[in-house]
Amino acid sequence: MATAAPEPVVSAVVPLLTRELVLRALRQIDRAGATLPPSTVYELVYRSRRYPPRAVAEWAHRLATGDAAARWPHPAGTPTNAVLEALDFTISTKRPVLAPGHANDAAESADGLYLGGPEPATPTPAAEPAAPYAPAGPPPVPAEPYTKAEALAELLMAEDELDAALAGLARRRNLLLQGPPGTGKTFLARRLAWLLLGARDESRLELVQFHPSYGYEDFVLGFRPDDRGQFRLVPGVLPLLCQRAAADPTRPYVLLIDELNRGQVARIFGELLGLLEADKRGPAHALRLPYAPPEAPRFFVPENLFVVATLNLADRSLSPLDYALRRRFAVVELRPQFGAPLRALLAAHGVPGALAERLTARLTALNQTISDDPGLGPDFVLGHSYFVPPPGPLAAPAAWLRLVIDQEIGPLLADYWRDEPATAAAQLRKLRGLSG
Repeated sequence: MATAAPEPVVSAVVPLLTRELVLRALRQIDRAGATLPPSTVYELVYRSRRYPPRAVAEWAHRLATGDAAARWPHPAGTPTNAVLEALDFTISTKRPVLAPGHANDAAESADGLYLGGPEPATPTPAAEPAAPYAPAGPPPVPAEPYTKAEALAELLMAEDELDAALAGLARRRNLLLQGPPGTGKTFLARRLAWLLLGARDESRLELVQFHPSYGYEDFVLGFRPDDRGQFRLVPGVLPLLCQRAAADPTRPYVLLIDELNRGQVARIFGELLGLLEADKRGPAHALRLPYAPPEAPRFFVPENLFVVATLNLADRSLSPLDYALRRRFAVVELRPQFGAPLRALLAAHGVPGALAERLTARLTALNQTISDDPGLGPDFVLGHSYFVPPPGPLAAPAAWLRLVIDQEIGPLLADYWRDEPATAAAQLRKLRGLSG
């Protein structure tokens, strides 16, 4: 009578498998283009991709042990699936693939939409014999810390104004920076994000710019063609960032929306408008997305996600911002800063003190003229960022200033007073006479 083959000897002490180890394994599998032995019955579903559960568990086990030849001590099926499901991974039975464009494709793409971890870089390769274990790469470089002192050195605003902006962001979790052109809204938005994160950490920050063609499908969820010409349900910027934030709940994440009012805001946000409110965050307020298949989990905005948006008040092509959206934001009004801080900045770059004095005085007078004009008003005044010098000392301050006036301010004034060219020319002559 034949005897059964002996079971492999496994150490009595098995390192604990964690969710982070499994996520690292998935990232390495995708980066390495590793092919894994197929599972006959079950699949681990993660971010629209499917993996053989035991092969993933063994890869993560090797990370835990530091041994590239370590064997996963549990058999395939229920013993391995139970470990992975306890770490909040989805294990499903294999199912047939329908023809392109069928509902099954949409459901597959939506699977795992709200699980944590960075998006895998490449599709899972076809199943072949197992690839060798790929060791972990070098650890990521820590983000450079960012302090309030650094922010105040870069921003032309007082400390109490900066504190108020940060307090509004902390209170409402959504902050709107609005003001005329050139008041440094985008520049300030990024620094506020860095202060909230405590570092120049771009991995926890996402920037998107709205525009007239930007839609719900780009921001939230929609069907897009893939590299094979098939349409699949693909998450947009917001759900992907929410995934990362939900998987890392102890640290803040920030979404920067530049030019908020250039897009059709109500259409872009859709039913997610309510989820932005500070007291509507978390799973208890989750909603079902219109395009999501019935089995997909409901969507929510995690509590550690903050939104900072900018709004240009002078864009006449746009309608006022939706009041339902505006009331969900704390609002900070930015105005031109043609005072002592700008003069000190110009002096640090080699601009003579007398020239800086004349510049700020004439720009203050020009802004008063713009504010008093019934066809323009205070939303159209010129901001200080036009006159913030590039890094390093200026070789020829007067020549630099003349170029700014001729190439940036002059065309803007001509557009402001398109029907009154004499007014635009007179104001431009006053600025050009600064060196005199």
